[in-house]
Amino acid sequence: MSTSTVTRRRADAGIAIIVAVVVVATLARPLIHDLVARPAVANFATVFVAIVLQAVPFLALGITVSAAIATFVPPGLLPRVLPKRPELAVPVAAVVGAALPGCECGSVPIARRLVDRGAPPAAALSFLLSAPAINPVVLVATSVAFPGRPEMVLARFVASLLAASVVGWVWARLGRDSLLVSRRNAHAHTGSKPSVFLQTAQHDFLTAGGFLIIGAATAALLQTVVPRRVLDSVAGNGILAVVALAALAVIMAICSEADAFIAASLKQFSPTAQLAFMVVGPMVDVKLIALQAGTFSRAFAVRFAPLTLVVATASAALVGSRLL
Repeated sequence: MSTSTVTRRRADAGIAIIVAVVVVATLARPLIHDLVARPAVANFATVFVAIVLQAVPFLALGITVSAAIATFVPPGLLPRVLPKRPELAVPVAAVVGAALPGCECGSVPIARRLVDRGAPPAAALSFLLSAPAINPVVLVATSVAFPGRPEMVLARFVASLLAASVVGWVWARLGRDSLLVSRRNAHAHTGSKPSVFLQTAQHDFLTAGGFLIIGAATAALLQTVVPRRVLDSVAGNGILAVVALAALAVIMAICSEADAFIAASLKQFSPTAQLAFMVVGPMVDVKLIALQAGTFSRAFAVRFAPLTLVVATASAALVGSRLL
């Protein structure tokens, strides 16, 4: 069976599924209306839609950059640009990542494409962590969310850059690169450059978008079932407050361009705890873990997410104690 035939059949199947969903939704409209009217379901739907709407534009941006790298960047160029030694390539990649406005959702396909093109995996991971955490858009948003407090912007930049670099260095020494490259060349595209660009973007969007939906649904469910009083009870407990907001950032999965406003609203917490929320969120959350598992592998996400969480939390606590 030819590739075009398989592609056409998949497209037909996709159209059939969409039509079926529309028909079912139309017939079940009264039931859906009654269900959404319930406060818990309404909260879930609101959070889910908000996360997806926040993430999709930046996911599209990241996928566009990823497809451009796959189409126009010659193989072997990035290894020549980055320093050969991982201990130097990691901080360089982290600083380069800061120059790309985008959300954590978009940084995952870009990091994957960097690995596919031969960049050191540790450097690609540092880029993945730094790009959504300290890019200009995020820093401006932080300054707006914390008016008259430039030390918060500086602390976010330093703590996030430090965390991205440390994670990269640790992965270079102890990580298993095979967990990132196991899917390399699994979806090679051929044809003209516009064709390769469109095929790559389509594949990456369908793959990353599916896991974004799973992650957003998980985040919405957790936000719905966790009582708010649990958060208030730990606000004044020092290091426990830092850990609590780090965990909340993982659960809430707020886009990095918006998380500073959420952190600023948590006035009962210390500035260091607020910093932990902003440092951890762009680097590890439930939707990002799902994206990483789908883009690379589950084994990678199982190792990388805990490492990132520990380093990011420790970095925020250290920098916050010095600058805030």
